[in-house]
Amino acid sequence: MAPPTPPPFDKQKTVADNRRVRFDYHVEDTFEAGLALQGTEVKALRAGEASIKESYAEVRDGQVWLVNANIPEYSHGNRLNHEPRRPRKLLLHEREIQKLFGAVERKGMTLVPLSIYFNATGRAKVELALAKGKQAHDKR
Repeated sequence: MAPPTPPPFDKQKTVADNRRVRFDYHVEDTFEAGLALQGTEVKALRAGEASIKESYAEVRDGQVWLVNANIPEYSHGNRLNHEPRRPRKLLLHEREIQKLFGAVERKGMTLVPLSIYFNATGRAKVELALAKGKQAHDKR
């Protein structure tokens, strides 16, 4: 008997989507992670401006970081506006971080974001995939 599938994530408003991931990678497992954001980043996300096309996640010092995700500066922000491509901390449980770290180190897998969205309670979340890269002959 197959193990029960977890319920899908409760996505209310998708801000950014990376549809190329399923073509370039074999997706093994998905995780939902919170984003540690500054104030103007949340406003820019609510305006629907974000890109995660070239982004990836990495485990550093026991924490997971989203690298190279572009959230452009908020148009009505002041001098305290955020930097568009800064690394952003992803909020995961310690057990999930250890699982991701083990898979990336031992199995040669990579962490790629599938989408950034707001859930039903209005929190910004990232759907993170643990994936293995495809070879050129696999991409059909």
